[in-house]
Amino acid sequence: MQNENFIKGQGAQRNVINRFDRYTYEPEDEDFETVKTSFTEVFPKTIVNQVKSEDLPMEYSMNPYQGCEHGCSYCFARPTHEYWGYSAGIDFERKIMVKKNAPELLEKFFQKRGYKPAPILLSGNTDCYQPAERQFEITRKMLQVCLDYRHPVNILTKNALVLRDLDILKPMAEQNLVSVSLSIPTINEDLRRKMEPRTSSAPNKLKAVEILTENKIPVHVMVAPIIPGLNSDEPLTILKAISDAGALSFGYTLVRLNDTVEPVFVNWIETHFPDRAQKVLNLIRSMRGGKLGDKRYFERQRGEGNIAEMIHNTFKIGRKKYFDGREFPKLSTANFTGAKDQQLRLFDK
Repeated sequence: MQNENFIKGQGAQRNVINRFDRYTYEPEDEDFETVKTSFTEVFPKTIVNQVKSEDLPMEYSMNPYQGCEHGCSYCFARPTHEYWGYSAGIDFERKIMVKKNAPELLEKFFQKRGYKPAPILLSGNTDCYQPAERQFEITRKMLQVCLDYRHPVNILTKNALVLRDLDILKPMAEQNLVSVSLSIPTINEDLRRKMEPRTSSAPNKLKAVEILTENKIPVHVMVAPIIPGLNSDEPLTILKAISDAGALSFGYTLVRLNDTVEPVFVNWIETHFPDRAQKVLNLIRSMRGGKLGDKRYFERQRGEGNIAEMIHNTFKIGRKKYFDGREFPKLSTANFTGAKDQQLRLFDK
């Protein structure tokens, strides 16, 4: 039974101590329900990040926003907010940093001499189509730059707002420049409202898969994260639904609660699922060598123990049953020249 003392539409129920702060202070009577989301413009010098993690399959990523309004308590990006002096808790969802100069920085990156194009992930950290994107349209402008320069981009989002930009995505897809990965960890709408309270609804996400597919935009689905005791009974149901909607492939991850993600998640599950909180936490520990988190390359992706193995076997069955014979296309870098007008490049040599 859900604890009634919770903040609606919120993942984190409180702020947690910033690992890097020597002193901390949080008023006991602070009313977080009255705290509105604030947006702060920041001015990065670069927008494309080189991905150096050994077990991640992308070379570059870019993030137009820091912090995320979606409110997923398990979000691995929460601790990055602490580098800005904020909390990984409610601050992560309510204090959003906006990089309005991202499109200009991206264009400069494409114009660098000697740059060898490779698909860029948009975003690798916080969601590029979170609610703030309706107002600022930074992601849309970045996609237009990618289209102008014929540069491939992989989009990862939890939000059906991606459909707003079909007018850009369709011509990109015609040149094999774009794919969309939608995160769908559950199609149980009651659970979705608790797990990711400000994302698109499960039916809207499935509809987005259909519409993108109809427009010949390749769709991958991330069934992530799998949380034993919450959504671990759904994989086959989800895989059938996304297969029917037209997805070409899928991936999945097992939940891991590193650093300050742990106290946020623990508080969240004790608030929303007090009757099974300890069971879920113990199941996660069984996959993580007795801990709730895991930072070991490659091992962090697989987990360990019987529960993890059961989840892997379920997805193997689902892949064979619903995705046999489907292939996800490799994006093209063939038409990238480092200039908007391909003819201009001829005089640059």
